Amino acid sequence: MKAFRILIVLLLIVAGIAGGYWLSQSDMQFGQVLVRAGGYDFSTSLPKLGVLLLIFLLLLALVWKLFSLPFNAWIRHRRKKGRIRLNDGLIALDEGQWHRAERLLAVAAKDVEVGVAALGGAIRAADAQGDDALAQKHLQRLGKRNPAMHALVQAERLLARQHPESALDMLDDAALQPPPPRALLLRVQALSALGRFGEAYGLLGPLKRTEILVSAELTALENRLARESLRETADTNFLAERWEGLSKSLRKEPSVVAVYAERAASLGWDDAALRSLEKAIDAQWDESLVALYGRLPIGTENDRYAVAQRWENIHPNSPGLLVTLGKLARQQRHWDQAQHYLRDALAHGAGADAWEALGDGYVADGDEVTARHCYANALRASRGESVTGLPDRDLREKIKELATPEDRNEHGFPKLSGY
Repeated sequence: MKAFRILIVLLLIVAGIAGGYWLSQSDMQFGQVLVRAGGYDFSTSLPKLGVLLLIFLLLLALVWKLFSLPFNAWIRHRRKKGRIRLNDGLIALDEGQWHRAERLLAVAAKDVEVGVAALGGAIRAADAQGDDALAQKHLQRLGKRNPAMHALVQAERLLARQHPESALDMLDDAALQPPPPRALLLRVQALSALGRFGEAYGLLGPLKRTEILVSAELTALENRLARESLRETADTNFLAERWEGLSKSLRKEPSVVAVYAERAASLGWDDAALRSLEKAIDAQWDESLVALYGRLPIGTENDRYAVAQRWENIHPNSPGLLVTLGKLARQQRHWDQAQHYLRDALAHGAGADAWEALGDGYVADGDEVTARHCYANALRASRGESVTGLPDRDLREKIKELATPEDRNEHGFPKLSGY
C-alpha cells in the first residue's frame, strides 16, 4: 500500500514535468509574473508558475515521504510488537500463567494504543499472584492513562474483597459519569452486598437497556432482587408498594409469589397473602405454591378447604394439593378424610411433607407407634433414602389389643416411654 502511494506521487511529478515542458514551448503570455530575488529578475506566465509550484510541492512531499519511511517502519514495528505482547499476555492470563502474563502485559502497556487494555490485564495478573503492591503500581499507571478505567477496575477489586461501600464510592467517581454498562452491573452487585435490594432492583431498567447480561442471567438476577427486596420490607404499606412496582411477569413467578405471601402472612396481612397465592395458582399451576397454601396459617380453614377442593376437580392427582387437602381436613378434625388425602398423596409421589403431616395426625389421634414410623419416613424421604410402608389397619388393631389397660393411652393405643 505504501509503495502504491509513492508510485502515484511519482506519476504526478512526471505529469507535472510534462505539463511544464509543454507550457514552456507554448506562446502563452497572459498573466505575466515578475519575481525579483538577489539582484536577478525572473519573468514567467501565471500558468507556468502554477505548474512549477505544483512540481515543487510534489517533490517536497516525495522527499518527506522517503525521509519518514524508516521512522514509520520503526513505529509500525513497535506497534506490532505491542499487539503481539498484548495477545500473548492475555492468552497467558487465560491459561493461568500469572507471572508471564503480568510481565508481557506490563511491557505491552508502554504502547499508546493498547496500553490501557494491557494495564487492566496486568492488574488482574498481579492480583492473581497475590502481589498487591505490584497491582497498585499498575493501578497508578492506569489512573494517569485512563481515569474511568481506573475507577472501574478499582471498584471491581474492592467488591471482590468484600468492601461494597468503598466500591460504591469509587463508582461515584466523576470519570464514570455517565456510567458504562459494567459500572451499572457493579453498582447492582454492591447494593445487593449491602442488603439494599430495593435500590438494586431500581437499577434493573437501565441495566436491561445495556444488554450486558444474557436473557437467562438477567432473569435470574431480576427474580433474586425481587425476592430479596420483598423480604427486606418491614411494613405492609411498603410491601404493597413494592409488590405493585414489580412487573406482571414477576408477580406470576412462583418463587416471588411465595416470598410475598410469606412476608404478608408474617406481617398479619392474611388477605393479601391468600389473594396472591390463589391468583397465581389459578393463572399457572405450581406444586410449591399449592403446598405453601396449605402450610401458611392464614385465613380460615373452611375457606381454604373449599378453594382446595375446587382445585381438586381440575388437578385430582396433584401430590402437593393432596397434602394441602390432608392438612386442611385434619385442622377441621376430619382425620379419616385427612388420612385418605395424605395416603393418596404418598401414592402419587409426595415426600417428607406428607409423612410429617401423617405423623402429626397420628400423634393427635394417640397412635404414637405409627406416628414415630411416619416421622422416621419423613426423615428418610428428606435425605433421599427409601421409606417403609405404613402398617395396615388390622395390624394396628392387633397392637392396640395387645396392650394392657394400664399401658394404653386415652385413645387406646400402647404408651411409648420417652415420647
